[in-house]
Amino acid sequence: MQTVKVEGMTCGHCAQTVTKALEALPAVERALVDLKTGEVVVEGTAELGAIRKAIEDAGYEVRDAA
Repeated sequence: MQTVKVEGMTCGHCAQTVTKALEALPAVERALVDLKTGEVVVEGTAELGAIRKAIEDAGYEVRDAA
């Protein structure tokens, strides 16, 4: 499980977009978005690079990983 801080998510549609982008990755079991904190918890075995690319390809920016 990894937690990443994502910048640019402001609404439910943003959360849904990020969730769908991450859950499309074969190594992601589930992605949980918290709009209030701007954090996404990614469950599975995906590497940070793949997570970052999926989020950035969806139009958002990864600020850091916890």
